[in-house]
Amino acid sequence: MTVSETDHERNIETGETIVEVRNASVTFDMDRGQSRVLDDVDIDIERNEVVSIVGESGSGKSMLASALLDAVVDPGVLTGEITYYPEDGAPVDVLELDKDELQAFRWAEISMVFQGAMSSFNPVRELRTHFVETLNAHGYDVEDGMERTRGILKNLYLDPDRVLDSYPHELSGGMKQRALIALSLVLEPEVLVMDEPTAALDLLMQRSIIGLLQDIKEQYDLTIVFITHDLPLVADIADRVGVLYAFEFVEIGPTDEILTDPSHPYTRLLLKSTPHLTSPIESMRPIDGSAPDPVNVPSGCSFHPRCPVGDERCETDTPGPYTVTGEHHVHCHYWEDAIDTITMETDAEPGSEDMIGMAAPSASDRSSSDRSDAPVVSLDDIEIHFETEGGFLDIFSDPEVVKAVDGISLDIYENDVVVLVGESGCGKTTLGKAAVGLQEPTGGSVQYRGHDIWDVKANGNEEVTWEEIRRSLQIVHQDPGSALNPHRRIRQSLEEPLKRWNDELDGNDRHQRILGLLEHVGMTPPKDYIERYPHQLSGGEQQRVALIRAMLMNPELILAEPVSALDVSLRVEMMDLMIGLQDTFDTSYLFVSHDLSNARYIAEKTGGRIGVVYLGELVEIGPPERIIHDPQHPYTQALRWATPELDSAEEKAAEAPIRTIDVPDPTNPPSGCRYHTRCPEAREICRTDRPTVFPTADEEHEVTCYRALDNHDYWDSDPITTDTD
Repeated sequence: MTVSETDHERNIETGETIVEVRNASVTFDMDRGQSRVLDDVDIDIERNEVVSIVGESGSGKSMLASALLDAVVDPGVLTGEITYYPEDGAPVDVLELDKDELQAFRWAEISMVFQGAMSSFNPVRELRTHFVETLNAHGYDVEDGMERTRGILKNLYLDPDRVLDSYPHELSGGMKQRALIALSLVLEPEVLVMDEPTAALDLLMQRSIIGLLQDIKEQYDLTIVFITHDLPLVADIADRVGVLYAFEFVEIGPTDEILTDPSHPYTRLLLKSTPHLTSPIESMRPIDGSAPDPVNVPSGCSFHPRCPVGDERCETDTPGPYTVTGEHHVHCHYWEDAIDTITMETDAEPGSEDMIGMAAPSASDRSSSDRSDAPVVSLDDIEIHFETEGGFLDIFSDPEVVKAVDGISLDIYENDVVVLVGESGCGKTTLGKAAVGLQEPTGGSVQYRGHDIWDVKANGNEEVTWEEIRRSLQIVHQDPGSALNPHRRIRQSLEEPLKRWNDELDGNDRHQRILGLLEHVGMTPPKDYIERYPHQLSGGEQQRVALIRAMLMNPELILAEPVSALDVSLRVEMMDLMIGLQDTFDTSYLFVSHDLSNARYIAEKTGGRIGVVYLGELVEIGPPERIIHDPQHPYTQALRWATPELDSAEEKAAEAPIRTIDVPDPTNPPSGCRYHTRCPEAREICRTDRPTVFPTADEEHEVTCYRALDNHDYWDSDPITTDTD
């Protein structure tokens, strides 16, 4: 049955609805037609709830956020009705407010936390100035407002004096994000709209922000609209979830129902495509097809070209909404069939047939015994220290030194996979660049097939040349859009390595090889792509081109951070592609990730290892089943705890297994064990003694922590009971 207005009328009458959205649409006129980036959206936001809006990039999430504040930028045109219901007073027609009324309405009634904290602050002004100007602009008493600001900053675990006296670049990403939340709360708004507030943050900081939001929601009596593309995040914070696809809602309902028993085919497939830690990796499948062009959205149900249960009716008739339960509504004619057809079971066997009739990708049979005896690349006690740039008055003092990598050893073998995980700034990317010859270490050595690569570059070598080493060690950048020349067609970018390293090929041979590889990675028909420029490709397509370009060098090791910039629905697909290409080209991978779920997926499928990096040190490394299910280092345990899961009912420890949120200053790392300032298991010996690498019962599993030894002096040392060091 379809939804009646009864529930909505009851909410308005009892004062439960705080924002009502009806037929909200946003359009942009473009040369190739009208782009509709929000399409007749309806939603009621209830007072004091957390409603999460999820969907892929480009689905309309951020446009909905802007619409709630009537902040759609020109030349976008916003139509429809957006009504705000204050606790006292008459309803407010947001789209009818004049400029002055709208300025007063924003921040004071509905406030916004934007996605990029760094771009939200003026880089040449102290943070204090941002708060003072906001208070002045809205006629608030500055002294009272700044006192409130200090209280909010303390509630967000920040030192008010340090934050307010700092410039944006002097704060970490997590600190800037929390300061931006404080700025959005300074005028005591009723509604807080948060657009991807944790997108650029690490696992521990994401988890901390989620916990803080739960606290401030109650403390400041807030209604929160939480926008994200990361489905597992919503399990811990949202009361309801709205799923956007192609600029319209396809499903809205209570969080536990959406995450455990969704009704729309898209929601069910999206959940199955999301990497996480508990389900078998064989049950995680990418969604076939791609999201529609906003200029050419399919008629009827916009998902029907990708839907396994759709038919001719779906091509012409706009569906629903239909009621699943009292508060659970879905826009699908065949939602009951979808529940039966698209199973959410997580016990799929390798090679089993799923609901679309495709063989599920199976876990790899590789193991450590399949690796070669001699490593391709050996990192021996690598140190990479950077001197920070000082100002004019700092010329008389010694520069500060960042120990980005400080004594890491690691061997990478043929057809090997190692995934480095850790927080931003921990040194994992710097270590990876050292492994592929892009960063010269300040200590230790990097060897390729037994030859010190930097000695080869400086002095030459009869057995191997620097050019051969550079060809064998490649990189696929995190942002392929910036790695591909925007002025060169895809054909030109892919021809370059073939011209340099395969000069025996003529133009036709190069052309055919490129076409074959484009088709191999799913860019079909390849002739449609070969003459395009990078900006004419999606993010996933750009990533495929960057990967092909690296593979054309026939490398032996690739450093890659390939999925963090992609939608969650594309990550499994890209990881499966890279695993398949490894089998074809016999290459090894050194992956970099801050997401433990992605690391587990890659490493478990390839028989690889996960290495955990903290403040320049490799604190634990081992097979994924050990790292995920039996972590030995307290930092790894904290990362495991911080990784969000899809099951909203999953029990996690109420308190974080970590003492402080923020990472220590890398120019002044703690003495002894660098993690001891945050470690709940730290003892006095950890302040002074730096642990070395200790093996565990599994010879593949190593950990840098005294707790791995049953008879160490650590156990007789007193626990650290304060946070002062």
